[in-house]
Amino acid sequence: MQNGLRFYNFDIVFAEVPDETSLAINISGCPNRCPGCHSPHLQENIGEELNEEALRVLLGSYGRAITCVCFMGGDSYPGDVACLAGWLKLHYPSLRTAWYSGKDTIPPEIDLSVFDYVKTGPWITERGPLSSPSTNQRFYRVSGGVMEDITRVFRR
Repeated sequence: MQNGLRFYNFDIVFAEVPDETSLAINISGCPNRCPGCHSPHLQENIGEELNEEALRVLLGSYGRAITCVCFMGGDSYPGDVACLAGWLKLHYPSLRTAWYSGKDTIPPEIDLSVFDYVKTGPWITERGPLSSPSTNQRFYRVSGGVMEDITRVFRR
């Protein structure tokens, strides 16, 4: 792990991963620079280091209230995101893991088996969020390293 990940804040959320109560961790240092970004402050490399100890502290506070840890960003250090997801799988096997990436594809060297869910695609204002029929973003359930597009669940 390169230890480049930093997080600005976190929250308990219900809409980012269907049927999950997620600890959403907002990772800073976003390289994507999407026009119309709702969190431009996350383009700066600000906040605390996101590592195993930081996750352990967060889970000590919220562990029983959540079913999923959702990494919101981290495209500057995708290997670090995958490493932390793998660590979660090993030490907290009952939790599911998700990654919201602003890239169109996940780098081929990333072991997808450490994730249960992955969202891909940059924010394009005209195309809208995952719930929009015209969205460019995709939401996948991952099983055995295979990605199944389940974006339709956001349009219930």
